[in-house]
Amino acid sequence: MAKKSSTVFLCSECGFESGKWLGCCPACGAWNSLSEYTPPKDVPASVAASLTESQVMRLNEIDITETERISTGVSEFDRVLGGGIVPAMAVLIGGDPGIGKSTLLMKTASEITSDFPVLYVSGEESASQLKLRAMRLGANSDMLVLAENSLERVIAEADKIKPKLIIIDSIQTMIAPDSVGAAGSMSQIRECTALLLRYTKSAGIALFIVGHVTKDGAIAGPRTLEHMVDTVLYFEGNSHDSFRLLRAVKNRFGSTNEIGVFEMTDTGLEPVTDTAAIFLSEQTNSGCAVTAVLEGTRPMLAEVQSLLSACPFGNPRRMSTGFDNHRLQLLLAVLQQHTPLRLHDKDVYINTVGGIRMDDRSNDLAICMAIASAYCNRPMQRHTAVLGEVGLTGELRAVSRIAVRLNECMRLGFKRVIIPKMNSAKISDLPKDAEVICVSTVREALAKEDLLHGRE
Repeated sequence: MAKKSSTVFLCSECGFESGKWLGCCPACGAWNSLSEYTPPKDVPASVAASLTESQVMRLNEIDITETERISTGVSEFDRVLGGGIVPAMAVLIGGDPGIGKSTLLMKTASEITSDFPVLYVSGEESASQLKLRAMRLGANSDMLVLAENSLERVIAEADKIKPKLIIIDSIQTMIAPDSVGAAGSMSQIRECTALLLRYTKSAGIALFIVGHVTKDGAIAGPRTLEHMVDTVLYFEGNSHDSFRLLRAVKNRFGSTNEIGVFEMTDTGLEPVTDTAAIFLSEQTNSGCAVTAVLEGTRPMLAEVQSLLSACPFGNPRRMSTGFDNHRLQLLLAVLQQHTPLRLHDKDVYINTVGGIRMDDRSNDLAICMAIASAYCNRPMQRHTAVLGEVGLTGELRAVSRIAVRLNECMRLGFKRVIIPKMNSAKISDLPKDAEVICVSTVREALAKEDLLHGRE
């Protein structure tokens, strides 16, 4: 007779286990994060029968011919995954309700079904509701769907079908056998994920899991889920806006710097290959500057907007959206010290068009130019882009992959580009009508655009 499982307490933030309840988790310091959890009994025979035992192997004996990637049929999704789906990989996808998680996965399942069997499991919709959504999206009618909450039943059906990909929508609706708690509880989420990973890894099946998010935007449930899977993806964007960004925060089989851009249409999510319409505005006003950002291997032009207003108090406000606020404070200090601009009595607001995040320091000069343009109330010249990292002494430092950034600027019609002089030796193969201005300091860059003196 099996020994009865003892009760432990699990931290929902870091997965720390304790034999008794604690107000503060000793591992991560979170308060009131420990909840009661009863480990399940042995894995049921129906589930255990579908699992295979692992064996010790030499590294040179492992056959990797079967690890060729499978294309999802969606170019932007392939980009974020690192080139496609790796067999036996586990992907966790999170995002706000209505952002497009289920839509993207159903489109992926429809594309792959033409070549491989795919099992789409939904615990939130009935079979008829799944068909209605599939008809709206124009999905492949041969796609295999299963409306089921029991994980034991899901694994049993998957063992019969032998699919190449299993999609679980969502993990919070699944119920593991012999595990206490209601669907969506910490214990159920933990055990369901563990059983799914054990089955798919042993069978060589790729697994996509949809996870609900909390009000803070994190995956709901124990944080150990993100450590268990191979890839963690987050959908970003406003549900009231048509554009969505898919970003990888963890990827064992690719880069985490890649992003996918999608547009929500009546027939589902469509990949966006030309991002200029999202991150650039058509008007050229004072306080605006255009730069080239790199998201992994993809160059994209993005626009920075700046607004300055007189501060009636002694402590001016400095706020930024899409740009690090501490970095903004540093750039304002450089402008105050090394240029004639006087910003000590100005409220400064920075915004990046389209909601893109600018974490690359090569965008420093664009921030400075936008602030100077707003200060002087004078727009920059049309079709001008700026690149460069700003140092504390006001010098401009070289940026990486300058040729890729310049080619993207030229492709989109920005023939006039201001870059650091350190990058001048790496410029080649540019159009004859291209005007590349090399400068050494931020003051020199402002002088090229006549942005050194304010105008009331």
